[in-house]
Amino acid sequence: MLEEFKKFALKGNVVDLAIGVIIGAAFGKIVDSLVSDVIMPFIGALGGVDFSNYFIGLNEAVTAPVLVEAKKQGAVLAYGSFITVAINFVIIAFVLFLVVQAINRLKRKEAAAPPPPPAEDVVLLAEIRDLLKQKAV
Repeated sequence: MLEEFKKFALKGNVVDLAIGVIIGAAFGKIVDSLVSDVIMPFIGALGGVDFSNYFIGLNEAVTAPVLVEAKKQGAVLAYGSFITVAINFVIIAFVLFLVVQAINRLKRKEAAAPPPPPAEDVVLLAEIRDLLKQKAV
C-alpha cells in the first residue's frame, strides 16, 4: 500500500497541483499586500475614504468610530472589509486572466504546425516531370 501511495504522490499531476497551491498561496499574500498597502491607501488619498473602517453596529452598544474597537463592543457588519476583499478578488481575477492570455499566446506560437506534406497527385506529377526532364537530356 505504501508503494502505491508513493506512485500516486509522485505522479506529475499531483506534484504540479501541490506546487500550484503553494505558489497560489504566496501569490495571494502578494495581492493582499498590493490591495491593502498600495491600492486602498491610494484610493483613500484620492477620495478621502478609508474602507477599512466602514461598518454598521448591529446593536446599540457599538459606539466606537473605529472597526477594531467596535468589534470589542459588539456585533458589527464590516462592509468596508468586504469592499476591500472584493477589490482584491477583481485584481486577482484580472491578473490571472492576463497570465492565461499570455500562456495561450505562447501555446499558439508553439503549436504552429508544419505545413502538411504535398498531396499524392502532386508528388506523382513531380516525379513524372523529373523523369521527363531526365529523358530530354
